[in-house]
Amino acid sequence: MTTLTTVLAWLYIGIATWLALYGAHALLLTLLSRRGRRRQASVAPPTTWPRVTVQIPLYNERAVAARILDAVAQFDYPREQLEIQVLDDSTDETSLIVAQRVTFWRARGVNMMHVRRPHREHFKAGALQFGLQMAHGECIAIFDADFVPPPDWLRRAVALLMQDERIGLVQTRWGHLNDTASLLTRAQAVALDGHFLVEQVARHAHGLFLNFNGTAGVWRRVCIEDAGGWRATTLSEDLDLSYRAQLCGWRLLYSPEIIAHAEIPMQMAAFKRQQFRWAKGSIQAARLLLPAVWRAPVPWRVKLAATLHLTGYSVHPAMLVLLLLSLPLMAAGWPVPAGMPPIWLSVLGMSAPLLYAVAQYDGYPRTWRRRLTWLPLLMALGLGMALNNARAVWEGVWREGGVFERTPKTGAADARGLTPFAYTIAPDMWTLVEALLGWYAFVTTGFAWVQGRWGALPFLMLYTIGFWWVSGQTMWQHWRLKRHWRRLGVVRRHVFGYDRAQHD
Repeated sequence: MTTLTTVLAWLYIGIATWLALYGAHALLLTLLSRRGRRRQASVAPPTTWPRVTVQIPLYNERAVAARILDAVAQFDYPREQLEIQVLDDSTDETSLIVAQRVTFWRARGVNMMHVRRPHREHFKAGALQFGLQMAHGECIAIFDADFVPPPDWLRRAVALLMQDERIGLVQTRWGHLNDTASLLTRAQAVALDGHFLVEQVARHAHGLFLNFNGTAGVWRRVCIEDAGGWRATTLSEDLDLSYRAQLCGWRLLYSPEIIAHAEIPMQMAAFKRQQFRWAKGSIQAARLLLPAVWRAPVPWRVKLAATLHLTGYSVHPAMLVLLLLSLPLMAAGWPVPAGMPPIWLSVLGMSAPLLYAVAQYDGYPRTWRRRLTWLPLLMALGLGMALNNARAVWEGVWREGGVFERTPKTGAADARGLTPFAYTIAPDMWTLVEALLGWYAFVTTGFAWVQGRWGALPFLMLYTIGFWWVSGQTMWQHWRLKRHWRRLGVVRRHVFGYDRAQHD
């Protein structure tokens, strides 16, 4: 082999080792979740229910704003102890919808307030901190606009929170309103279930750092204040605060039995935007928090697990580079992937599918076999998101904060739901790059087939399908939405991207 081939080969092995480390971590969490999965004992209600402020941060959510307000207004919590803040930073008719629903519920005795800031400084973190300053509750529950919690959610969550004064947060499980709407929502549902039915269960049961998921959780107010409050130094203000709280000695509790259902993004562009924000924010949090984590007086296993947790999105640039290296190494005669030890291949290939399979088995005892057929969708989607999330990781490494771009919602429970025109996300040049990466993976797959590299074929085929799915659906859904709104006279002509609306 030439010097360049040798360098590329060692780089390939190094990246594969890095990925195998995260695969081993996923496998360990799966095993820990089996050991730690036990139904939580029923908790007696507190003798006196604490005052609770429910915060609902909103920004241009006209499709779902009324739904979430109606849901939280119907909590079966003592009405005299319940305060609801609608933290509305909207710049469209969402504010009118909110004002109407607030008036409706106030007339029925619900203490609901419509809070408007003079500016959208610091985005969601700024809205939550702004509302906290005027909140009267000793407990703070938070819901994003796409959630529909059941009436007993708050009472059950607060009962868990109040059982121990050192519990600073109760995070509950996310359910799905539209998990069967499309192939995309099926794949996302499997991914979310892996987090909530395996990862969070394992971290909570074995004393590892776990994270607030930004919604469907209730905080003890003194915990938020003790940890320094909400800050916008990262795009994952939820992850940032939850780690700071645990570093201050607070316990965070996770309850898989309490479920709040939410809408899964049905547009590929919306999903990509959500993933970009999560990936960038988590890497920013890793950069800011890991020094404090390693100085903290906690066991080394907790520090190592926290490091792998906070840097989890780094697998995406690694997967992208692994694909790019495969073709030149095979062309040079290097055995891809036979150059890796078999144990690495086993960990890489089986750890993630096993984690998600266990989640389906635990969460859906009657339908888990059918839902297992969704696993290949998630594998392809995860690889297809490699470029999108690699870009986010790069920005997270070098930039603090950033613009909090919301994920548009449709308010629908099936694939017919259409994003309002003003909320549509146009394809950009990176969509074309994803399509080209799909062709690159296709050529690499063909090369591996010709050379008989059977071990590489499943991965390369998933890369091909994933990149073409992500790029193709991004463009097709935008074209479909554009055509729909053109028929209604909302937009004048079809262009790549979209023209200004005549009315919306």
